[in-house]
Amino acid sequence: MELKLHIRRMEPQDIPAAAQIEKQLFSQPWNAQAFQGSLRENTQFLTAWHGTELAGYCGMYCYPGEGEITNVAVAPMYQNQGVGRRMLEHLLEQARQSGIRRIFLEVRISNENAIRLYRKLGFGNCGIRKGLYQFPREDGMVMVWEQ
Repeated sequence: MELKLHIRRMEPQDIPAAAQIEKQLFSQPWNAQAFQGSLRENTQFLTAWHGTELAGYCGMYCYPGEGEITNVAVAPMYQNQGVGRRMLEHLLEQARQSGIRRIFLEVRISNENAIRLYRKLGFGNCGIRKGLYQFPREDGMVMVWEQ
């Protein structure tokens, strides 16, 4: 049975919950101020809610014809239940409707689950950035989706 989710645009009141998930998942998490700064007109940030709990969020900077996915995060208790896929499908649909034809993202080369998901959604590897990530130090794969 598929998890029941409500996916909607991130709102300022969602930021504390998103920042808490960031702390759980990332070695260099965004803080509340980083999220506040990103909720401007040229971004699309989505949240996925299971009842009253934030299951995940994702965000993309938008430029004319292009986008850059900055965050994809799923709370630990909701991982491997399709939350990331459903949020990204929603984000890609919004991108199509906005005229975005190319989207880039970066992912740790060791994050096999994320890379597999991105490939299923049509992203392809377009390069490696040596030493992109810290804590631990690791290369980042650059992936691109083109419509």
